[in-house]
Amino acid sequence: MNRDAPQRDDADASAATAASLLRASPLPALEARILLGHALGWRRTELITRGAEPLDEDAIARFRSLESRRVAGEPVAQLVGQREFYGLDFEVTPHVLIPRPETELLVETALAAIATTNRPRVVDLGTGTGAIAVAIASARPDALVWAVDRSREALAVARRNAARLVDATRPGGQVTLIESDWYDALDPELRFDAIVSNPPYIAKNDPHLTQGDLRFEPRGALTDEADGLAAVRRIVAGAPAWLAPRGALWIEHGYDQAEAVRALLVAAGFTEVRSERDLAGIERISGGTLAV
Repeated sequence: MNRDAPQRDDADASAATAASLLRASPLPALEARILLGHALGWRRTELITRGAEPLDEDAIARFRSLESRRVAGEPVAQLVGQREFYGLDFEVTPHVLIPRPETELLVETALAAIATTNRPRVVDLGTGTGAIAVAIASARPDALVWAVDRSREALAVARRNAARLVDATRPGGQVTLIESDWYDALDPELRFDAIVSNPPYIAKNDPHLTQGDLRFEPRGALTDEADGLAAVRRIVAGAPAWLAPRGALWIEHGYDQAEAVRALLVAAGFTEVRSERDLAGIERISGGTLAV
């Protein structure tokens, strides 16, 4: 044996297995498992129970490609084409913001706001994947839910998610999707019991826009190309004209924007204004009730 010869990794020295590919991967273990399971079409348990099976070259190549793209920074959700949110698996593409766990607080708070309302009407402004609207529709089968976005590409994704995840026979029917710049294309006769939104709230010069997953997500869903509050201002200012008496408005915002958003709500005539903290202790959403 030539002791000076370069030593190959186990994953290359013989027929690679799921176990050897995972051991050799430079990615965090969870990410590597997700990508390998996707490349193989295996459930996560199969990565264990079938971990010693030799893999064919095509399967190895699929994983290597995904692995390389992730190392280069592409989000896992875009690589596998989906992300779990509120217990539901949503399709994700580069045209939509990736649903994040902290946004589940917005869903939970909106559901609490309409808990005692029969057949509540809810609109999600800037719906993206449709995650917020679909989660609310799934949790409240009687709710009438609208989802708005100005991006046709995003609405196409939201439409597919709604068709797949929302029971069309539910009392509230299917989610209504509308191409609109915030309120502009809504039926002027509509009044909502709750308005919810996760708008673009990152300031245009924020360095986070050039870091991590955000580099691969649609810029228009992340920043208002201003101070981070331009979209919030428009949503808050327009909300009173679209809310039913005692209707609620809840908005997700940046970690340092809660005080400013509360001030906007109070100035617009909202009462019971408050912010709610996410699991990290950050004031993640703010909202209030329309004064009668």
